[in-house]
Formats: sequence, C-alpha cells, structure tokens
Amino acid sequence: MFQVNHVRKSPVFSLLAVLVGFLTPIGAMTEARDPIPVVVTIPVLKDLTEQVGGPHVRVTSLLSGYENEHTYSPKPTDLVAVRKAKLLLEIGMGLEVWVSSLVKNAGSRSLRVITTSQGVELIRDGADAHGEKHHEGEAGNPHIWLDPENVAVMLRHITDALIEVDPSHTAEFRTNQTAFLQRLGQLQHELFARTQRLSDRRFIVHHPAWPYLAKRFNLDIVGTIQMQSGTEPSALHLHSLIDKIRKENIRVIASEVQLSQRLPELLARETKAHVVVLTTMPGGLAGTETYLDMLRYDVLQLAGALETTS
Repeated sequence: MFQVNHVRKSPVFSLLAVLVGFLTPIGAMTEARDPIPVVVTIPVLKDLTEQVGGPHVRVTSLLSGYENEHTYSPKPTDLVAVRKAKLLLEIGMGLEVWVSSLVKNAGSRSLRVITTSQGVELIRDGADAHGEKHHEGEAGNPHIWLDPENVAVMLRHITDALIEVDPSHTAEFRTNQTAFLQRLGQLQHELFARTQRLSDRRFIVHHPAWPYLAKRFNLDIVGTIQMQSGTEPSALHLHSLIDKIRKENIRVIASEVQLSQRLPELLARETKAHVVVLTTMPGGLAGTETYLDMLRYDVLQLAGALETTS
C-alpha cells in the first residue's frame, strides 16, 4: 500500500490564501478598467483629448479631416457612438450646427457635452461671414483652434472633463496637459519668429477660417473669396477681388483641402497669384496628423508662399 502524507496547513498560510483570493481580482479589475469612451466633433479635439487622456481614453471623431465641418451630415454610426459615449466634445459657437439634433436623437441621459470654446477671446468679424447663430448668442468666428493660445483654453476644458469622469488618473492627466502646453509654446515661438521675417504678409483667403491664425502670427488677410460657407460668391464680388489683387499686387491665395479649389484657381489664373492649399483639420493633408503637425504645416507653407512671391 502507498502511504499518503497529509500536509498540514498553518493558520498563516490559510490567511494568505484568502487574502490573495480577494486581492488578485481587485487588482486585475483595476488594470482592466475600460478607457473612457469619448466622442468629438472634429479631429483637432480628438488629438487634444488623446494627448491628455493617453491610454485612459477611447476617442471617436465624427469628422475625419476631409469634410466641411459646417455642412457635415451625421451618419447612423455617429448616433451609435454618441449613445455609448460618456463625453461629447464640441467647439460650439455654431460651428457644428448638427450636434444638438444628434445628441437629442441619441437619447443618452448620462452623456456630458463639453463646449471647448467657453472663455476664448473671440474675433467678432466671423459671425456675419458664416451667417449662423453662435453659441449662447455670441457672435464670433468659430475657428478658434487655429490660434495656439486658444488651444490652451480648450485643453483646460478637456482636462477638467476627463478628471471629472475619471478622478483616479488626475495626476496623469495634469502631467500630460502640462507637457503638451510646453511643446505648444515652443512651436508657437518658433513659428512666430518665422513669420516676423516676412516683408509682405498680405494674402487672400478662400473662406473665413484664418483670422485667429493671422492675428497670432502677425499676418494680414486682405480679402475673402467665399464669405458664407456653402454659397457661391457673386460675379461682382469675384471681379472686385481680381481688381484688388492686381492693383495691390497681392501674390498669395490661401485655400483649404476641405473645399473645392475651383474659385481659388480661377482667381489665380486671372491674376497670376499663387494658391497655397492648407488644412483646418489635423489629418487633412499628409504630414498633418496631429494638431502640432497641422499648425507647423499651415504656418510654414503660408510663410514660404509669401516669401517666395514677394
């Protein structure tokens, strides 16, 4: 017969086994916590949210970077994404006129909508150009993210919203916020130094997306082709722009990849001006995948065009 040796368990061993049984699942649950589901309206908000949230957020952008944010029409998949989200981040000020109906149709009671333009110093002359009612009745150009100083305000709203939803990662969110602001400040300084070397800062824009960038980097917008998104300018307006470009020797027209190039190219043919195609959205052009990449690209492309043609 075989002899069976019985191992006697000590009370200490038994207690440790019980503790391990309780503690291991808790630790595993902490590590496996799902990222915060966040929906944003435009790609710049996606990048900023990911810069702050890191692995603790899962961000869906309704626009990819190639669409016109004014005329975008939400898809059924957008409705599903909003229903699952804890946060929806928008610019506001009438930029995304389609958001309110999307949120209403989603019917999520737990969804928090964060308007990131709150507290930004507005440039007022954009309101009539877009022909839209802006957030809380304030008239202002909604393309606020093209000024890096405004992005710092937007980042504060994003960070505060993430902390409210996930306070356990407050320190990490704050650290990421600070690190991004440092990179942003350095890039702003470099780009400003570049534009200060220009002898001619004047240019025509396709539509009123650029006043914040122009003001921050000391550039001069002297005319606009398409004053209201989605509408054609009159023949009289186009003729007056052609006359202005010729008489004042304006050499650069700034367009956007999100818009048709037909009108900028028409003016260029008539005046010999140079069209430079920029993007208002990260991802709109190769090499503009992040906000910092986009800002660098737009300013350097515009500065290069102004310098070459002056």
